[in-house]
Amino acid sequence: MTNEQENGLSHLIKKELSSSDKMLKPDFNQKTGRELLAFYLQSKFKQLLAFDSNAEQPIFTEVRYDFIQNFSKRLIQNPTKRIMIGITGESASGKSTICDTLKDVIQRLKLPVTILSADNYFNDISEQIKVYGTFDKLRDNGYDVDSPNSFQLDVLKKDLEDISQGVDIYSPEYLLNGTGVSVPKAKLVPSNKIVVVEGMASMYGDINKIYDIKVYVETDINIRKERFITRACSERNQDLENAKKHWQYILGAGEKYVQPYKNSADIIINGDTNLGYFVQILEYFNTITNNFDA
Repeated sequence: MTNEQENGLSHLIKKELSSSDKMLKPDFNQKTGRELLAFYLQSKFKQLLAFDSNAEQPIFTEVRYDFIQNFSKRLIQNPTKRIMIGITGESASGKSTICDTLKDVIQRLKLPVTILSADNYFNDISEQIKVYGTFDKLRDNGYDVDSPNSFQLDVLKKDLEDISQGVDIYSPEYLLNGTGVSVPKAKLVPSNKIVVVEGMASMYGDINKIYDIKVYVETDINIRKERFITRACSERNQDLENAKKHWQYILGAGEKYVQPYKNSADIIINGDTNLGYFVQILEYFNTITNNFDA
């Protein structure tokens, strides 16, 4: 992102904050108030898309033609339901990095947002690992780790249905220590106004029907490979040969299980975008949704 583009987005934020012609805060309990808010958000989102299209590294690669209209209708018709956002993409596409950045912004701005990782819904495979000795040997003997059958999708679906209706839940926790242990109901997940669910399994089966916004993260395959190999060797203590072997598995699994959900995504975003620019996008959304006259 060039300084001119960065300053341009900063200018949009400052313009919103300093405007003397702010919209009166709508009464969200009234349908007319929600309709006014929906129209306001539509116009601001279109303004942001126009700005982003001229960025050096746009974050919005594609936006479904009827997304804005459908989302606005949902806000008007069912205002009490939590706004459910699903984020998926192939391994090393940037999902976790984007969500880590989102977590930082949530904490700094104190936003009413919950982030839930679908990776915690892996099946418990501790007994299988004991039989084969290691996770890698289990995989080499045919265990399809990224298959929908390898996740507790029924538990995930029930948890998302509950949290979308304002019920706090306790999610499982899959331990990333190579043991394959999944601890049931281990992590408190509060039902905030906005709930973001990230992970390749976040769209599996009919779970994708729960979301109001479906996001697909897409990144060049060469960038993904470099990220994956580096992460496997430096963070997960895998040797280079095994990391390359697992990368080949990841390619096939991603094509088979994850790529099909790109076609139904509302928004496709660039997983290699400038994170500073991404932060400014989030700050802009925060500004336009909270900048009303009392």
